[in-house]
Amino acid sequence: MGILEDVLLNARSAVDTVGKKAGQVIDISKLRIAAADLKSEISRKYQILGRVAYEESVSGKDYSVNKAELIQKIGELKNDLDSVMELIASSGNKIKCAACGAYNSKKAVFCNKCGEKLDTAEDEHMPTDEMIDFTEDNFEDDDLL
Repeated sequence: MGILEDVLLNARSAVDTVGKKAGQVIDISKLRIAAADLKSEISRKYQILGRVAYEESVSGKDYSVNKAELIQKIGELKNDLDSVMELIASSGNKIKCAACGAYNSKKAVFCNKCGEKLDTAEDEHMPTDEMIDFTEDNFEDDDLL
């Protein structure tokens, strides 16, 4: 019976692992849907803001309160979108470029959008003072031949 119990235990462990992975995929999918909804809402608010600005210029009425409310709401939505994108990135092995904000693979050395060098964990494993200096002062005359 020992072998059968081991097989059952391994099968249960495998099922649990597969179930967790499937749950993670579903969670990431839900986050991507939430991000798409937020992008759509931001776009809609921009359209409304454009209409309000147009009406203000055509009619001569003051809609500055309405514009301020829309601008504040757009800012809130963008913050929400940034949070969702961070969650997606952290669960999907992505890092954010400090220069442009684009998401890249954790294995990437340079940003795919702007070309800036990315700060990756792999860069941090060797402190700068331990890195080899390849200047001419470190070579003997025989090394240069």
